[in-house]
Parts: sequence; C-alpha cells; structure tokens
Amino acid sequence: MNADTVQRWLEQSAASLHEQRDYLTQLDAAIGDADHGTNMDRGFTAVVEKLGSTDGPVSPGRLLTNAGGTLVSTVGGASGPLWGTALRRAGRALGEAEEFGSGELASALDAALAGVVELGAAQEGEKTMVDALAPAVRTLRESLAGGASLADAVQAAFEASEEGMRATVPLQASKGRASYLGERSIGHQDPGATSTTLILGALASTVSAEK
Repeated sequence: MNADTVQRWLEQSAASLHEQRDYLTQLDAAIGDADHGTNMDRGFTAVVEKLGSTDGPVSPGRLLTNAGGTLVSTVGGASGPLWGTALRRAGRALGEAEEFGSGELASALDAALAGVVELGAAQEGEKTMVDALAPAVRTLRESLAGGASLADAVQAAFEASEEGMRATVPLQASKGRASYLGERSIGHQDPGATSTTLILGALASTVSAEK
C-alpha cells in the first residue's frame, strides 16, 4: 500500500459520506443536532479538494496528517476534532515511509483509536463512534494474527464495525449531545458509529480492489 491507496480510501470515504449524508443527518436528528451528515460531507469534501491541490509526491502518512488537519479546520461539532485526531495519529504512526504493509496499517488504526478514546474520553458501550472503531481495530489485529490476507482482514474489520454500529441501538448514550436525552437515546443508532462504519467500508473496498 502507498499514497495512492490512502488517496483512494479518502476519496471513496468522501463519496460514501456524501451519498449517505441525509441518512446520517436523519440519525443525528433523533439524538443530536441534526448536522452530522452535513458536517462529515463538508469535511471529507474539503479533504478531497486538499488532496487535489497537493504539489509533488507526498508520503501516505503525510496525506493522512494533512487530511486530519483539514477536518479539524472545516468540520464543526465533535466529529471534526475526533476524526481529525484519528487521521493525524494514524498518519504520524505511518511516518514518512513511501509504502506500508498490513502491520503498519494495524498500528496506524491502533493509533487512530487511541486518539479518539483520549480526546473523546469514551469507551465501548457508551454509544459513540468507538463502538464501531474499537471492534474493527481489534478484529483487524486478530485476523492478521490468524493468517488472514490483508483484504480478508480488513473486510472482517469492516463487518465487526457494522456489528458494533448496530449494537449502539439499544444503548443509552453517556457521552456527547445524545447523553442529554437519557433513556430517550435508547432505540436509536449512533450517527458517529454509522459514519465510522462507512469510512471503514471504504477502506475495505479500497484494499480489496488492490488485490
């Protein structure tokens, strides 16, 4: 994998978030500010525009770091800082290497999760994006350790994120705007976990296409 892989992942993430913008907003309307879809669409659109204006070759890590900075500066609410931190931590984990393998990808996603947990002070079971991201990162590591191919491991990670996303429905939110609703947050799928699953789905599709 190289900078082209990262660029295709980010572009596919942007396309998926744009396509599902209204759905994400609908989810957020039930338990948040009804702006998650708009914010994520705006942020990743800006990321793609930033990628297109980059002069010369850039390392995969630097691409992710730049993307994270763009999200922080263009996205309101919690999602900009959280995803911005995630991508910047992932980028720093990759460093300046021109190529990276499955182990480096797993370490980058570990770093992304650690950044989100640190900034959001959230753990699994609190109805946040961590409920989708944490099982995905864990499953990627386990699948690779079990001898799975990179494409199969990333697909398994995506499927784990889907399970985590769906598991947010019966949870009562204890973080963010949704926590203000108390028991009324039960029965709604978390929008942050949903957009996280879309982004991980884009990664799975990108990696699969490179087999």
